[in-house]
Amino acid sequence: MESLTHLDAVAAPIVVINCDTDQILPARFLQKPRSDDFGQFLFRALRFGADGAEKPEFVLNQVPYRDSRIVVANHNFGCGSSREHAVWALYDYGIRAVIAPSFGDIFFINCLKNGLLPIVLPETVVLPLLESLTSEAGSRISVDVPAQTVTLPDGTSHAFEMEPFAKECLLRGMDEIDYTLSHRDRIDAFERNRADAY
Repeated sequence: MESLTHLDAVAAPIVVINCDTDQILPARFLQKPRSDDFGQFLFRALRFGADGAEKPEFVLNQVPYRDSRIVVANHNFGCGSSREHAVWALYDYGIRAVIAPSFGDIFFINCLKNGLLPIVLPETVVLPLLESLTSEAGSRISVDVPAQTVTLPDGTSHAFEMEPFAKECLLRGMDEIDYTLSHRDRIDAFERNRADAY
């Protein structure tokens, strides 16, 4: 996965409360291999009609938001099933950060394991932000991962919390397996010493 240090991008508002993983990535796409581009399936039922035509009212089908790399969402984003594929769909589409007042617990964890940054900000910040992004299409948000800050379109800056190990992996562009393999020399030395002890 790609490292993430700084991000300055157009933000797309997803105003629905309890946007679940089946809305983010419908179940019929779960059997596809990870090598597929899951971005094409992101919000599939919301973005496209039964005939495959785009629904012009959906936010990601509107010109200012098509290239969004940040999503600002409402309460409990990513609730529902534990499917990791929902995160893959966001990541493959190009989304690198999601800002919301709250997330589904497993979705939040899956984000951090797959290079997508979930940012929790207070409702008093996020709800007015959703309104402003809807009324002022194309507004940009900046994310500074080392400093753990988000700068909103109005210039205000807000700190967010992040677990240190997850932060290190995101900054280095590593998943947990990559991180483990980065210590291969120490692992090999441990195994040799262990073998010699027997």
